Amino acid sequence: MPSQNGALEAKEIYKDYRTAAGPLRVLNGINLRVEKGEIVAVVGPSGSGKSTLLHILGILDTPTAGMVFYDGENLNVLGARQQAAKRNKLFGFVFQFYHLLPDFDALENVMMPQVIGHGMFGWQRAKQRERERAADLLKRIGLGARLTHRPSQLSGGESQRVAIARALMNQPAVLLCDEPTGNLDTKTGKEIRDVIWGLNAEQGQTVVIVTHDEHLARAATRMVRMVDGRILE
Repeated sequence: MPSQNGALEAKEIYKDYRTAAGPLRVLNGINLRVEKGEIVAVVGPSGSGKSTLLHILGILDTPTAGMVFYDGENLNVLGARQQAAKRNKLFGFVFQFYHLLPDFDALENVMMPQVIGHGMFGWQRAKQRERERAADLLKRIGLGARLTHRPSQLSGGESQRVAIARALMNQPAVLLCDEPTGNLDTKTGKEIRDVIWGLNAEQGQTVVIVTHDEHLARAATRMVRMVDGRILE
């Protein structure tokens, strides 16, 4: 069994998709271990399997073969309901496109994971506490003056900060980021990088980032390069 201590580990991961021409292999025997508190950047050309690997690490997708472990526990043998609970507890997700709900303001978007997690009746008891936590998160990443702004009133960088705060609401052990600066200009991208690196330093969260941004990748604890579904380095 893989060792524990909060490590996230992929063991011999294969992923095939069905196509009209037959199976398409996207991941080909991936082995990757990410230690607690590390920032690991996954780089490589489009189509190399980076995003698929990220989704499998966060149990958003299922490998054709192989296993994903967190803290020594095999996440792939859990049932769907157990996986959903683990995913909600262990992982926070940040994507290139922010996926904010347009009819809700920044504060409400950040609270959404907790609304879902508590359920309708539990939410009424926890609402004020979670509202204060969400507001604190937004203030810490520089959006204290934008709490009641809707996504249409926010810039790209501000929207991505809201998405990061939302990903952190459940206090995840691992933050999984798929091209978090890919939709932003260079200056704003650097600001988002500084937010993620600052949270890592402050809270010790493990971070895995898929990116085409070599500057961001070089700032990581470690850079992993993928080509044709394999890790080269």
